[in-house]
This record gives sequence, C-alpha cells and structure tokens, in this order.
Amino acid sequence: MNKTAFVTGASRGIGRAIAIRLAEAGYNLSLVCEKREPLLNNLAHNIRSEHPNTRILTASGDISSPEFVEEMRERTEENFGAIDVLINNAGISYVGLLTDMSVEDWDRVMNVNLRSCFLTSKAFLPGMINKKSGKIINISSIWGQAGASCEVCYSASKGGMDSFTKALAKEVAPSGISVNAISCGVIDTDMNDNLSDEEKALLAEEIPAGRFGKPDEVAKAVITLLNTDNYLTGQIIGINGGFF
Repeated sequence: MNKTAFVTGASRGIGRAIAIRLAEAGYNLSLVCEKREPLLNNLAHNIRSEHPNTRILTASGDISSPEFVEEMRERTEENFGAIDVLINNAGISYVGLLTDMSVEDWDRVMNVNLRSCFLTSKAFLPGMINKKSGKIINISSIWGQAGASCEVCYSASKGGMDSFTKALAKEVAPSGISVNAISCGVIDTDMNDNLSDEEKALLAEEIPAGRFGKPDEVAKAVITLLNTDNYLTGQIIGINGGFF
C-alpha cells in the first residue's frame, strides 16, 4: 500500500513542488491550501493524469484553525488511515517596519507560520505514535536564524519553527518519529513578488550561487529526508546556495 503525506500550503510554489515529487515517489496525498482552491484542484488533476494510482484528497481552509485541522485529520484518516509524513509548508510574510505592523497582522503571520505546526503535529502525531513510525518536515527559512530587517514577525515565526523542530524531535524520537526542518534561502516563489526586477538582481548577486533557489530543489531535499533513517532528526538543513 502507498504511504500517505499531508501537505499544507500545497497550491503553489514550494508546496506544489513537494506534492509533485511525493506523487512521483508513490505517496497518496492529502493537500490543503487557504484560498487558491482552483490551483490546488488543478494540481490534483495533473498529478492524477501522470500517476493514476495516486489517491488525492484536497481542501481549502485556515490551517491555523483547530476546527479545520481536526476536520482534515478525520477526513484524511478516513480515506488513508494514519499518515506517514507531515509537511508543514504553509507560510505568509509581512514586509514593513515593525512600528507600522498591526497586532492583527502579527497574529496572522504567527498563526499561519507557527501555530499551524502545533495544530497539525498535535492532530497527526497520535497516529504516527501508534504505528511507531513517521516523519515531520517543517519548511523554515534562513531568516529564522539570521533575522531579516523589515520582516521581524516572519523571522520570529521561523525561529520559533526551528526551536519547535528541535524540541519535538527529542520528544517523539522514542516513538520512531523524526522531525526536521528545511531552512530555505531565497527561493523563486510568489512570496518574493514584492521585489522589483532590479532588487531581485541585486539580491541574487549576494548569493554565492548567483541565483534564487527553485521550489523543486526544496522538494528534492524533502524526498532525500524521507529516504533517510529516522536517526537523522532534530536538524535544521539549509537549502540556500551558500547565502547563510
């Protein structure tokens, strides 16, 4: 039987690339996004066309909502049983001065980026613990370690994700479950659309590799982690072209 992966923020960018690679690797998929359900359904259609034996469940909703996460756990386990892989990829950013940021914006970034990891892990871990196996991979950012000016909240949320990863890895290692994070550098996704072409070119010059990363490069790293033994756990693995 195929293994099953639950992926958040799957409609585009890194999440979309991860879903495609997981399907190629033979996983059934439970995919969620917040607002872009047509894109998510298009992804599911394309995957089914390429991999007819892949079973896919899709839904849109607020991944920082306990009710939505519980609903998705129930639906996912009804269709596939306990999952084997949890990919916490959903993330949003806020670019601007901290003094200009509203409390509502702060809470929203923290909820989507960090609270969601707590909710999905809490929901799906019992099934993994019962099976004595499983992998959780959190998609983080170099700004969680280095910090980024005008992205204080985003940096704080990713720093929290890194600490969450290390602590949870210790907690669930006795149950045969690994927890790791991929710390992304500058990846060519919609999140960077706030930058002008000139700003992108200047930023690329600062990266030793001389370019932005590709979503598929992150997805390949996910597959590599899935193919490793669970003794590799609690690690923050950089995919950044030497930027940090």
